Amino acid sequence: MNATAEAVLRSWSLDHFILAYLCLLVAVYSRGWKLLSRQLPNRFPRWRLICFITGVITVYIAVASPLDAFAGFLLQVHMIQHLLLTVVAPPLILLGSPWLPLLRGLPKAWVRDGIGPLINGPFGRTLIRTFGNPVLAWILFVGSTLTWHIPGLYDRALRYESWHAAEHFCFFVTGLLFWWHIVLPWPARQKWSRWLIIPYILSADLLNTVLASFLSFYDQPLYPVYETMPRLWGISVMDDQIAAGVIMWVPGSIAFLVPAFFITAKLLSPKRGVRPSDTPTKNQQAKQAEPRTSQPKGKPWITAIAQSPARRSIQIIMLLLAIAVIVDGFWGSEVSSMNLAGVLTWTYWRGFSVIALLTLGNLFCAVCPFTFFRNLAQRFLPKGRQRSWPKKLANKWPAVILLVIFLWAYEVFDLWDRPIATAGLIVAYFASIALIDSFFRKGSFCKYVCPIGQYHFAFSSISSGEVKVEKTDVCASCTTHDCLRGNEQQSGCETALFLPSKAGNMDCTFCLDCVRACPHDNITIQSVIPSQDLTNNDLRSTIGRYSERTDIAALLMVFCSGAFINAAGMTAPVQDLFQRITNQFGIAESILVSVFIIAGVVAVPLALGYLAAILTRTLVTKGKSCRELMVRFAYGFVPLGAAVWAAHFLFHLATGAFTAVPVFKRILADLGIGSMGDAIDGLSNPGFSGNWIINMEFVLLDAGLLASLYVLWRISERTFEKQRVAGFLIWASIAVLLFMAAIWIIFQPMEMRGTQLSGG
Repeated sequence: MNATAEAVLRSWSLDHFILAYLCLLVAVYSRGWKLLSRQLPNRFPRWRLICFITGVITVYIAVASPLDAFAGFLLQVHMIQHLLLTVVAPPLILLGSPWLPLLRGLPKAWVRDGIGPLINGPFGRTLIRTFGNPVLAWILFVGSTLTWHIPGLYDRALRYESWHAAEHFCFFVTGLLFWWHIVLPWPARQKWSRWLIIPYILSADLLNTVLASFLSFYDQPLYPVYETMPRLWGISVMDDQIAAGVIMWVPGSIAFLVPAFFITAKLLSPKRGVRPSDTPTKNQQAKQAEPRTSQPKGKPWITAIAQSPARRSIQIIMLLLAIAVIVDGFWGSEVSSMNLAGVLTWTYWRGFSVIALLTLGNLFCAVCPFTFFRNLAQRFLPKGRQRSWPKKLANKWPAVILLVIFLWAYEVFDLWDRPIATAGLIVAYFASIALIDSFFRKGSFCKYVCPIGQYHFAFSSISSGEVKVEKTDVCASCTTHDCLRGNEQQSGCETALFLPSKAGNMDCTFCLDCVRACPHDNITIQSVIPSQDLTNNDLRSTIGRYSERTDIAALLMVFCSGAFINAAGMTAPVQDLFQRITNQFGIAESILVSVFIIAGVVAVPLALGYLAAILTRTLVTKGKSCRELMVRFAYGFVPLGAAVWAAHFLFHLATGAFTAVPVFKRILADLGIGSMGDAIDGLSNPGFSGNWIINMEFVLLDAGLLASLYVLWRISERTFEKQRVAGFLIWASIAVLLFMAAIWIIFQPMEMRGTQLSGG
């Protein structure tokens, strides 16, 4: 037998007291469950028995398996042990609703004469009321986790068996108290609104993330006891500590996020008996056609902003900045970190546009300098009859192809590191929109061609702001439809969105022309639930149903996969892999990067989607084709893809927050204003640093995963109805895998592109 296997087998603890106690606990519960399942079969189905027994087995594995023996040698094993006792065993046991089965499983005389009076007495009621408080449960749970990871107490727990047992007892008991308010085992009643349980869970997850990041990035061994132990399997102390942090971070966060998702989905889902379907019935269609008189309250100040010259003023500023970027890109420094083309474009613009998309909506398109330049250029170009955009190209396929080409060119030609290429790209944008919108109707470039615009359309589907009508009955009585057609004072919607039947932010440039054109002041930017529109499959203006738009699904697929590929391409392991293959086989790096981009953006997502579709048709339903399933569920991954883009770009914005300072000093020096020596100031500290940045990234990814799981759940509800859980689990597994891939990416060393710390 292998020596390691033999050591593992010999490490099982057969502590008779623990084994007998747990077996007795299972026996008592099983007896009570059997009695209750006959009386209350709906309350106590078989899965509750399975959950309880699994939870008890998990406790035994945590305290009596080889995990307990190897915990003294490896921190990562000890971390697994802790997770089992805090976030795995407690919720499993509570899902068994153990209170009544345990009481019913005991002899009646014990309950009547002993336990009953104790529980119902003053002391018992006070004890239950005190420890049943959610705030105290949260404090005890988080406090126990933080306290026992203090180096002194942690080392003592490893050296002394009694302290180790006390540690495990604290973890398990506080875990039960914490998860009680999340699981609410029947007949428990909630003390808070269920909406408050979401921050209750996520705040605990945030502190778990902070502790995990501290373990992962602390630059020396945190627990001296492990330095004195034999190093098993050649794992160094620091590698062991990093692995422990990752285990606490990723599986630990997933354990918090999964219940947060299910609670959120339940709160936002329709009541039982109301099953939304992708194909509305005649009654539903008639109901949808009726004007709705109650709408969410909008933001009145939006109308004032739309009527003011603020948009044009910002567009002029953006145009001047674009001209400055072009001039500096062509004739300024060739070093991207010292050039406006490298800094303003790839650090500031991307970061601030993400902030706008996350908070309000597609604000960049609203102040786009390209459309402003187009309007100026058309005054001088020959005026002719503008044609309609070709019907065969009136879809997202041209933009999808251009977006893939852009992602490919960005990496192959290192656009971020070549100011001249960046300046040339901006010039090409100005020329393209001026020419296309001169030959075709205005808005054709934005709606069908612009890859940047398509990126913003996709991202804004998770934004909290949306241009909407305030009262649909006002629109029903309107005969001019100025919001669409325009009038003598103001043009209508360039992308042909008819506001009463518009839904979501797809194709909406947030230009607010419709607000200015509306004679009834009935259009505002309203607050909406982020990502909820992705679950909506109703007919919408110029778009139709999402489930019928393969081109939009392809756009969203490229948007999501591009986020992962763009971020992964910067990591040290990927860069090292390219270098090793190039050195060993002589393959040009540009070819390797091309294969990496095409495979990651197109081939792998299609393969994963097709596999999930086949599994869905095999295990759930054969009523829909693979294409239909892939198209419908593609929308569910948008929040996670947006979270990866946000984490990536905000990382660059934070770490390169002050990179503009040396650039502007260099420009002043080139113009003869200031000394050349000033141009090097601040290069040693280009931006912010600290673990808070990676914590921010992780919070964004957590939120993205939760939102994606919610969207996938609602799509599954609408698509499968009775078998919605099975369908959801298939597609949710892909989301979890992508989430883990994103976590791996942010843990890797990255090129500091756009700063003097850049690797290239």
